[in-house]
Amino acid sequence: MAYSGPFQPGDRVQLTDPKRRHATIVLEQDGQFHTHKGMIAHNDIIGADEGTVVKSEQGYEYLCFRHLLVDHVLSMPRGAAVIYPKDSAQILVEGDIFPGARVLEAGAGSGALSMSLLRAVGDRGEVFSYEIREDHLQFAESNVDQYFAGRPANWHPRLGDFKEVTVDDLGGPVDRIILDMLEPWECLETAKNLLLPGGVFMAYVATVPQLMRVMEGIREQKCFTEPRAWESLVREWRVEGLATRPEHRMNAHTAFLVCTRRLADGVTPPRPQRRARK
Repeated sequence: MAYSGPFQPGDRVQLTDPKRRHATIVLEQDGQFHTHKGMIAHNDIIGADEGTVVKSEQGYEYLCFRHLLVDHVLSMPRGAAVIYPKDSAQILVEGDIFPGARVLEAGAGSGALSMSLLRAVGDRGEVFSYEIREDHLQFAESNVDQYFAGRPANWHPRLGDFKEVTVDDLGGPVDRIILDMLEPWECLETAKNLLLPGGVFMAYVATVPQLMRVMEGIREQKCFTEPRAWESLVREWRVEGLATRPEHRMNAHTAFLVCTRRLADGVTPPRPQRRARK
């Protein structure tokens, strides 16, 4: 699958009509896509540049672009809820996912974060994706394979319990760990053993009780820095001259993100200094 240049067979293309309705096709030589406004020939798209307008048999116009990663994540089949793009972006930046990093995630869910991690670590990095449910892992494998048009050589999807993972299973410690599970506080000891000193640990939790448990669990381990917690809220705006205003609907709470860093062995973290109450 190409990411730029003229359209080629095998490309996943998003067609957008004048009412901003989307349809997705995978280009095939001599293929056809049938709409309520007539047939669209794939050959009319193959070889054209992105941003081309293609017409159906009835003259209805569709704008053609390749799927972006965000389009694929929001439209792909899913077994478990996905980590939405607004949170994946925070994980990549706040977790400092760098080219060449060795990253471990659990659980893999439907593969949304796996794709973002694989693009961030590049060919020199590695991503280990653990999932305890076989049906969820199958969704993740299918979605990742479909997006990359094959299995990335540096991706290691595995069925298993994160609490049972050892350094030997990974061929050495990892640089980053991201947990998306119901009870991440039960896996902190394992995370400590797998993470390099200075490595980043992140947890993705949906509810306030989960947030409280994982924050206190990190503090009790006494081998991590003082954890940070936050959520991301995204609101689009409608800009139409004097009618400019925020959209009525917004991407509000999806989950809390928790971030901390692994201390060197034998180091006790300084006690956080908080302002005295009056």
